Amino acid sequence: MHSAAAPHAPLVQVGKADVSAEDVLAVARGNARVEIGPDALAEMAAARARIDALAAEPRPVYGVSTGFGALAVRHISPELRAQLQRSLVRSHAAGMGPAVEREVVRALMFLRMKTLASGRTGVRPLVAETMAAILNAGITPVVREFGSLGCSGDLAPLSHCALVLMGEGVATGPDGVEKPGGELLAAAGIEPVELLEKEGLALINGTDGMLGMLVMAIADLRRLFTTADITAAMTLEALLGSDKVLAPELHAPIRPHPGQALSAANMLAVLKDSGLTGHHQDDAPRVQDAYSIRCAPQVAGAGRDTLAHAQLVASRELAASVDNPVVLPDGRVESNGNFHGAPVAYVLDFLAIAAADLGSISERRTDRLLDKARSHGLPAFLADDPGVDSGLMIAQYTQAALVSENKRLAVPASVDSIPSSAMQEDHVSMGWSAARKLRQAVENLGRILAVELTAAARALEIRQQAGADVAPAPATAAALAAARAAGVGGAGRDRFLSPDLEAAAALVASGELVRAVEQVTGPLA
Repeated sequence: MHSAAAPHAPLVQVGKADVSAEDVLAVARGNARVEIGPDALAEMAAARARIDALAAEPRPVYGVSTGFGALAVRHISPELRAQLQRSLVRSHAAGMGPAVEREVVRALMFLRMKTLASGRTGVRPLVAETMAAILNAGITPVVREFGSLGCSGDLAPLSHCALVLMGEGVATGPDGVEKPGGELLAAAGIEPVELLEKEGLALINGTDGMLGMLVMAIADLRRLFTTADITAAMTLEALLGSDKVLAPELHAPIRPHPGQALSAANMLAVLKDSGLTGHHQDDAPRVQDAYSIRCAPQVAGAGRDTLAHAQLVASRELAASVDNPVVLPDGRVESNGNFHGAPVAYVLDFLAIAAADLGSISERRTDRLLDKARSHGLPAFLADDPGVDSGLMIAQYTQAALVSENKRLAVPASVDSIPSSAMQEDHVSMGWSAARKLRQAVENLGRILAVELTAAARALEIRQQAGADVAPAPATAAALAAARAAGVGGAGRDRFLSPDLEAAAALVASGELVRAVEQVTGPLA
């Protein structure tokens, strides 16, 4: 059940200064309350005075006294301007398909409110304050999956939110039940806003949806990259591999990619004091481990560096005030193209590629654990009685299906463009689409790593049961214990396997796996 922001919930104040990624996460996922600071309210009032002055002039000003897009050639008389704003929002709320997630809607509303509070959009303080009240009341406009081309911003998604601000459209309340927007506002004691000049346009002209999804994906991927270092270390150990390739002098000093050094350091910390590593020269000697083991830091590290670039882009966009036209500090009102989503769309696609590759190498490690010819003494498919039992054979099928889907999701959306608005908007970013598929890719990646965790944990358990006089590292033992405590079953006869995999996926998604390992290693990167 959803809930409104409780009076004791964390507070995020929006002022003239930039908001942080942590602020976005607190509002979107943590139900934090929001308020607009007095400096922002004063800035908004000053900018609004400039819009009011322009509205009174006889000359047409785009967004204030004209139509929009390809219809910008028409000058709108004062008595029709309120209708113009209502019509804009109603007509642009044209999304279709299933409703997107509540956290996505809260993120895009908060980010649009942040831009309104910058004083660059020319809306009245009342508009932003009403948006804050809607967030604090736990009211979430219903935003549909399809409708944004990522240019002129996320027009349709933001219009669905603006419609509720006007007391129209549909939304869900604190109980998660969908109702008419006006009914929910009335129940919360919130007065609908009658939009004036420029305000409808300012409510819908932003990259807020794709940016909100980028911020959340970055947070999720940061956890998953650390998780991947843990599962890779567990697999290396279960395969009796060599940890010498993780030595720090083999990374930053001779190949200075920061992410690679961080992943190698994570794996080395997880494998500290292992009695299973370094046995690659024993019964089945091998000079080197396979690429999926030996090159794990290089692949995960490349993804980490891609993530760092995405964080840089996100921080820049969080500092932006995206609207068209904008009110400049000197009072000028100028048109621009800052609503184009290309900067955000590119990194959303970059991250989908990194997620697909990280999942791909994880699947190759899992397959190696299950293959008797390559697992250095482990039973086929980690089965109790191979032939009678199938072990984790089909778990790897599930993992492979997820990997294959992520490869399809890695096809960039941002290389596409389709003209709209009678060729006025003739090149678009498709950033919303890039964000939507990235969310699925990130979710898939968590499941892929959960399968590797399940296999590596079982393999380590089998090594211990074999009576060897060696033990896993304290950190991997902690990971194994966390998996068992979470309901991921151990070695033994075949059983209904799906619940084990779902339990592993929940352990990964919650971050509890990383926290369990960090109890031994200290903070990991």
